[in-house]
Amino acid sequence: MKDDHRTPLRDAHADRSSAKAVPDTAQTRAPQYRLAFADDEFLCRDELRPVRLQLELLKPQMIQDEQGIESTIVMFGGARIPEPAKKDTARTKTLADLSSFYDEAREFARLMTEKSKQTGGRENVIVTGGGPGVMEAGNRGAIDADGASIGLNIVLPFEQAPNEYVTPELCFNFHYFAIRKMHFLMRARAICVFPGGFGTMDELFEALTLIQTGRMERVPFLLFGRAFWEKIINWDALSEAGTISAEDLKLFQFVETAQEAIEAIDNWGETNLRDTVPGR
Repeated sequence: MKDDHRTPLRDAHADRSSAKAVPDTAQTRAPQYRLAFADDEFLCRDELRPVRLQLELLKPQMIQDEQGIESTIVMFGGARIPEPAKKDTARTKTLADLSSFYDEAREFARLMTEKSKQTGGRENVIVTGGGPGVMEAGNRGAIDADGASIGLNIVLPFEQAPNEYVTPELCFNFHYFAIRKMHFLMRARAICVFPGGFGTMDELFEALTLIQTGRMERVPFLLFGRAFWEKIINWDALSEAGTISAEDLKLFQFVETAQEAIEAIDNWGETNLRDTVPGR
């Protein structure tokens, strides 16, 4: 017996096509007559939120499975950080100065993609938020290595199209931030965080919280740019106050360059382990 997904029941695609050919009557024009799974207005009702959440979880999961993606390297970072050639367009001097991290993100993604291709391109695939700035640099670096990369875009009140470097077959769009963040972490073998704003910090702290509390396995967790992160967040003050454990500071490591990040991932091990139960 063949192991496939065929069924003797009529295919949903066939019924959807047949439904378009029915006679035009008062009954068939009524929205109530539409097939439920082909009715956009119905699917967008408040009561269908659980279904939409499930669909948003399933679609990227199934497609990445079909594309053979087994593990990923996550790259978080600011959408406003320009590439050095365009730093004159930056909103602030600080953003212009941070443009060097665009190049580091691009180089890191290139180096990691080259390593990924050595094992068939199924492991350690670069994944970004699919937008501009550091995200663009990550997807662009994968292109530099002639490899694939994933983009997890999200619909925002202002226009945000995915950057042109995301592999089209691995470019996804989300409505729910929560499901998007799940997909960032479900296959993560390492998490790299570049300077950024609210969105980047939201992603940073959610991932750190999951690791701290033992809800996620320990993976290499790298913060690019010690000066930036120590200015933005007083890590030592959190430890001294007791709101985090001193050992929680071992959950991540600062790096400055792409090469340093590669070496940190390759050598991540006993020196980064906690001595106590996570979250205690």
